Amino acid sequence: MLTGIEEVDWASLGHAYGPADDVPELLRGLASADPAERETALDGMYGAVHHQGDVYDSTLACIPFLLELVADPGVQDRGSLVELLTSIGGIELDDDEELDELGAEDEEFIPAANYAMAAAAIAAGADVFLGLVSDADPEVRLAAPCALASLHPEPARVLTLLRERLTVERDTEVRLALVAAVGRIALRHAALRTETVDWLDWLARAAHDPGLRLAALAQRARCAPGDIPDDVVPWVTGLLEEIRTSASGPAVPGGERAATPTLIGQVRELLEEHAAGRPAPWTEELLRTLHAALDDRVDDRIALIVAQLRSPDWGQRSDAIWLCGGLIRIWRGRYEEVVRLVGAQLQDPEPRLREAATSFLERVFELGAPAADALAARLAAVPSTAPPRPNQAFVGRSGRDGALLALARAGDTRAVPLLARALEEPEVRRELLYAMDGLGPSAAILAPLLRRRLAEVELDERLYDRAAPLLYALAAVRGAQALPEVLRVLRGAPAHRRDWVREAALRTLTAFGPAAREAVPDLRRLLAAESAAVATAAARALWAAEGDRGDVLPALERWLRPGAAATDWAAAAQALGEIGPAAASAAPALLPGLASRDLWVRVRGAAALWRVSGDASTALPVLLAAWEENRHARVDIAECLAEMGPAATDAQLVILTELTRRRRHNAREGASGSHDIHVDEKLLTLCRAALARMERGGF
Repeated sequence: MLTGIEEVDWASLGHAYGPADDVPELLRGLASADPAERETALDGMYGAVHHQGDVYDSTLACIPFLLELVADPGVQDRGSLVELLTSIGGIELDDDEELDELGAEDEEFIPAANYAMAAAAIAAGADVFLGLVSDADPEVRLAAPCALASLHPEPARVLTLLRERLTVERDTEVRLALVAAVGRIALRHAALRTETVDWLDWLARAAHDPGLRLAALAQRARCAPGDIPDDVVPWVTGLLEEIRTSASGPAVPGGERAATPTLIGQVRELLEEHAAGRPAPWTEELLRTLHAALDDRVDDRIALIVAQLRSPDWGQRSDAIWLCGGLIRIWRGRYEEVVRLVGAQLQDPEPRLREAATSFLERVFELGAPAADALAARLAAVPSTAPPRPNQAFVGRSGRDGALLALARAGDTRAVPLLARALEEPEVRRELLYAMDGLGPSAAILAPLLRRRLAEVELDERLYDRAAPLLYALAAVRGAQALPEVLRVLRGAPAHRRDWVREAALRTLTAFGPAAREAVPDLRRLLAAESAAVATAAARALWAAEGDRGDVLPALERWLRPGAAATDWAAAAQALGEIGPAAASAAPALLPGLASRDLWVRVRGAAALWRVSGDASTALPVLLAAWEENRHARVDIAECLAEMGPAATDAQLVILTELTRRRRHNAREGASGSHDIHVDEKLLTLCRAALARMERGGF
């Protein structure tokens, strides 16, 4: 076994962490009789030799030995090795644009040829996978179909083999893997697609096993998304019900494995925990495939999720919540019924279902209103039991905190007394403090508690992390009685992140308005700060406190001079815009920014010009051009358009187009932020307000 491994000059090869002289030990570990040693070696392969999907020269050198291990029936856990080979050889490069962004002199540079050579090397030995579809080890049979579909150079031969194997395979998950591999071949090879789609359509109707029918339907939809049947929702829900009623019992985990301190071990344990107690956990992946194929058929996807949320099977309801999380993040739609049904899961005895529901509701902000009663009931039923842990501010993520965060972000005032109780505890989750800005005047009663907590914060290097959330919350509740405590932070900020602390404190003083008059000497001093962010924040606070533009306008205009950094210029322009017509004399200084190469300088400058001078004819074309150039500027632009009202009539088509889009303006595939949904809903609200003002103006 591993013949010739010593003949390779491993020390001259490299992987993610340097010379690859440790690779022979990893390869031998993969063949060990000790399960813990095998898993540690596999973790090392993914962590160094195939780090984050990269293919190094040492990765290429491993391929013959990995193929040898896969072919040896005496080696255990070969299914994981098949998966490793599939990952190494299965990267498809349409072009090398992304890879060419790194130059050959970059020490992280990995030649694109490595990926092609890996695919070719594995394809040359891919016949080894043909015999694995009938291997005695079900884990090997589970991994083999994808390897064949991804790596074997004769797709027609593989397609025939997979379809034939399906007639004799009895393991449910392996059968599903066979169908998924058939779909993969159809996607990769257009010449085989029509006959494969026809076969999948037949299987989706003719198979005896409802799980197999659902798998075939999902792959058919994936391969021919433009030809998904209109009755797909009742079809799928009927199959799910058949699966539920025919399931014999909860899934039984595979053989026991020794616990290892590896990332692979942790992932495996999480997957096992997720599947525990569920008779058909594999339906989740099938439904994920189907939802991806349905794409912008949002109404169908919502109907499918609603049906799942009404299922007696808690696992199906949990799947629906996670699937809807991906749907609502990308697509706009009518989610009221979905949110209400998710809220109903908060009373379920299954903790994983409650966790899924809470996590979903945390991220939908105002869209969570239909679940507010359920959230309030959940909070009333679960007492606060946070143990005292002094000197550890803003940590902890209990289920209670999640429900309270969701209720506060939904803008429900029933959160206020519960937030007051949370502020009495030793720890406060920081997101709760940032959620107080949507609760209105009723949140004013929280000011004394916030003041007390701010007074307890030490003026050390951790000041920003501990004080910033409290300062934000005090600004949100207009807690001007905390002025002494805010000034203490402003004046006592240490060198570490001093400007950040000052900015946060100045934003709070701005929210206090005239009640912050005692801070005026400090504000005047900070007008001369070397940091534009601090100086402009001081100007805004001084204007809010005094309403005297005498010192404020010159302090802001100094950042509008030629050569100023774009961020500094934009900050000063934004501050002038907030002052409004009282800053009309600054309009000429704003004009050069409208021709800047920096988009945010143009946006801030145009918005400020409108706000100080009312010159819509100059500002509007700049704003509309920026709208098309950068979707992330649309919230700021829409806010200005709503203020313009009839003066922005030329923007009507832009606004109407945005309101009719189904996809969220900030949607990103494979990535998301906690506030993405909230920001997009804010854009829609501003667009509706802008359109209403334009229409009321007689247009």
